[in-house]
Amino acid sequence: MTPQSDEDEVWRQIVASFNEKAEDTSAGQPWPDRENIPDEPAVDEKEDTEPVQAPVQDPVDDEDHYVPPPPPPLPHADGVTKVAWAALFGGPAYLLLAALLGWPMDGWIVFTAVAAFIGGFVALVVRMGDGPPADSGWDDGAVI
Repeated sequence: MTPQSDEDEVWRQIVASFNEKAEDTSAGQPWPDRENIPDEPAVDEKEDTEPVQAPVQDPVDDEDHYVPPPPPPLPHADGVTKVAWAALFGGPAYLLLAALLGWPMDGWIVFTAVAAFIGGFVALVVRMGDGPPADSGWDDGAVI
């Protein structure tokens, strides 16, 4: 038999048994019988005693744990970056509000909003500065 004929036979068996009902051996339970718990809780011979509580563990000493230093403050953005972010989010936000509130949208308003979005995106990408530092040298290798 070839591997293709084995696969064909398996598919024929799957298709032939498609409409058959599966055997219900679990009696309506999706878990094995050994995992069933009794309906009533087990009762100790001494019913008048108090329930046993788990022992309380001592709190862990915090002396040896690493405490990271506070993060550095966020850098201050210059005016161009602030305008670029405002344009990036302001253009689509205005179009969304205008559409939801039924404000009239002339062609120049839509053009200005889309141009602000694109201009803000381009300005932020150009100002990212992902290139190597200017003083990195000729080899462009690892910086330590």
